[in-house]
Amino acid sequence: MRTGVTPLRAPGSDRSPTRYRGDLVVLGVEAALLVAAVTVGVVLNRAGVGLYADAAPLYATWRPHVGWGTPVALAVAVAVVGPGTRWARTARWGPLLGVGYLAAVSWTLALALVDGWSVGLTRRLTPQAEYLHEVPGVTDVRRMLAGFADRILDFQPDSWSTHTAGHPPGALLVFVGLDRVGLGGGTAAALACVLVGASVVVSVPIALRALGAGGAARTVLPFLVLLPGAVWVGASADGVFTGVTAAGLALLAARGPVTVLAGGVLLGFALYLSYGFVLLAPLALVVLALRPRGRDVALLAGATGVATVVAVFTVAGFHWWQGYDRVVERYYQGWAAERPYGYWVWANLAALLLSAGPVVGPALRRTLRSARSTWRAEAGPAEPTAATPSVGGHRRAGRRGAARPGPVGGPLARDRVRHRRLALVPRVEALGPTVLLPAAAALAVAAADLSGMSKAEVERIWLPFVVWLLVAAAHLPAPARRWWLAGQAFTALAVNHLLFTVS
Repeated sequence: MRTGVTPLRAPGSDRSPTRYRGDLVVLGVEAALLVAAVTVGVVLNRAGVGLYADAAPLYATWRPHVGWGTPVALAVAVAVVGPGTRWARTARWGPLLGVGYLAAVSWTLALALVDGWSVGLTRRLTPQAEYLHEVPGVTDVRRMLAGFADRILDFQPDSWSTHTAGHPPGALLVFVGLDRVGLGGGTAAALACVLVGASVVVSVPIALRALGAGGAARTVLPFLVLLPGAVWVGASADGVFTGVTAAGLALLAARGPVTVLAGGVLLGFALYLSYGFVLLAPLALVVLALRPRGRDVALLAGATGVATVVAVFTVAGFHWWQGYDRVVERYYQGWAAERPYGYWVWANLAALLLSAGPVVGPALRRTLRSARSTWRAEAGPAEPTAATPSVGGHRRAGRRGAARPGPVGGPLARDRVRHRRLALVPRVEALGPTVLLPAAAALAVAAADLSGMSKAEVERIWLPFVVWLLVAAAHLPAPARRWWLAGQAFTALAVNHLLFTVS
C-alpha cells in the first residue's frame, strides 16, 4: 500500500530556488486571513457588534505577560526543533513514543504555567460555566442521565451550566468519575486534561504506522509535540476529548477484533462527549478502509463497540437526538444568537490557523499535490470497449472499422461501469493515510464551520480534527521541516504570551 507521501522528484529538483514558492504564497494567504480577522474583529467590537470575543477571532483577552513557564517552554521548543527532529528519524519506536509523550506533556504544562499555577491550571476549570461546578450535585448518575435533557434549556431554576448544557452527559461524567476516585477539584481535572490531551503524540503515530505509513509517523510526531493547540489542551475539557477520539481512531487501525472493539467503545463514548463528534465518521471510515487486512471484521467490531455505548446511555435514560435538539435551542438562547455568522464563518479559519499553526496551509497544499500525482500515476488500463461481440469472440467492426457500442444498459455497458468502480478503489487506497486522513479532517472542519453551530471558540473545539490535519506535514520537504516546527513553536508562544486565553 502506498503511504501517500510526496513522490520522489528528479535528482536536483529539490534544490530548485522555486521549490518553496507555493508554500510561501500559501503562508502569505494565511497571514492575510489572520490580519483581516483581527482587524475586522477590532472594528466590530468597537461598533458594539456581539462578537463576545475581545481578541477575535480568538476567545481571549489581550494581556501581554510572561511567567515561570516561559523558559521551560522555550527549552522544550529548542530541544524538539534541534536534536529532537534528528532523533525522531532513527530512534527505536517505543522510546520515541515515550519521549514524545513526555515532551508534549512538558510543552503543554509549560504553556499553561506562563499564566501561573493557579490561573493557568488550578482555577482554569472551576468557574461557574465549567463542568466542575455541577459535579457536587451529581449524587445519582442514573437519575442524572434520565433527567439530563430536561435541564439543557436556559432560564430554568435548575438549568445546567454553559459547558455542561452544551455537551452530552459523557463530558460531565468524566469529571464526576475523577471526583469519585478521589481526584476531585480543579488541579486534578486540569492535569487530567493535559495528560490525556498529550496522548495524541502516541495515538496518531501509532495509527499511521498501523496503516503502513511508519516513516510519515516519525515525521509528524514532532509537529504533534509542538502543537500550538496545546495552549488550549492545558487546560480545557477539549484536551480530554482530543485524546479520547485520537485513541479511538488509533485502536480502529490496530490488529485484532478486541482492540478494534475497544476503539469502537471509545468512539461511541466520544458521541457523548460532544454532539459534533458525529463528524469523526469520515476519519473512522478512512482508518477502516486503509487497514491492510480484516476490514469487514474490523467494521463489525467497531460498530458493535459504538452501538454498545449508545445502548447503555439510551437504556440509562439519555436519548442522544433529544439532547441534540435541545442543545440547538439552548445554543441560540445565548451569545450565538448575536454572534454574526457572516464574520465567524471565515474568521473561524483564522482561529483554526492559530490552533493548528502556520504549517497547516502549506502542508495541505503539498498533500493536494501529492494526491494529484498519485491519482494520475495509479490510473488503470483503458476501459473495455462496449462493442458487439461476434461468434468466436472477435469484435464485429462497424463502418470504417469503428466498434459499435452495445445497447444502453446491456452487459458490456454494465461491465464498463463495474470496471470503473473496481479501478477507483485501488486508486483511492493508493493515496494512503497521509492524504486521506487530513482530507477527512478538513471535510469535518468544513461541515462544522458551515453548520453555524461553531461560531467562535473553535481554536479548542476543533482540536480533535486539528491533530489529523497535521498528518499532512508528512509531505513537507525534509530541509524545511525545522523551519516549520520553529514557526509552530513561535505561534504557540506568541498566542500564550500576548493573550489570556479562556477555556
